[in-house]
Amino acid sequence: MTDTLPDRLSVNPKSPYYDAALLERGVGVRFKGEERTNVEEYCVSEGWIRVAAGKTLDRKGNPLTILLKGPVEVWLKDE
Repeated sequence: MTDTLPDRLSVNPKSPYYDAALLERGVGVRFKGEERTNVEEYCVSEGWIRVAAGKTLDRKGNPLTILLKGPVEVWLKDE
């Protein structure tokens, strides 16, 4: 398996940016210099992350998310 991370990755299996094998290896996300563990989706080139907005769910049972903009760094945790 390659060690290059995609520009965009999601933890939602319904998303086209979902990659189960990569998520099993563990992906670390640093946003604005702080390591985040609650990231639902990220995009490095556009500089944003999506995080869950508390325990609130939408009508389909998915967590409501908030888009936060800023510098994003990602790495593999299994190294």
